Amino acid sequence: MRAESLIGQLLVGDYQILSLLGQGGMGAVYLAEQNTLSRKVAIKIIQPPINDELRLRFQREGLLLARLDHPN
Repeated sequence: MRAESLIGQLLVGDYQILSLLGQGGMGAVYLAEQNTLSRKVAIKIIQPPINDELRLRFQREGLLLARLDHPN
């Protein structure tokens, strides 16, 4: 699936993909809007095939990012 093909589509819950922010070896990061709260968020979608190692790496990345404390 091309990363651009998700733009404008609804994804998990009420998040609508607005644009592609970047992509790399693990997946793509999108700017999205959460419709119910009218806020913009970044969503990372990992590319298949998804194995246990990739799933663990993605989970570790999320835990690290959740601990960040940055004004922006």
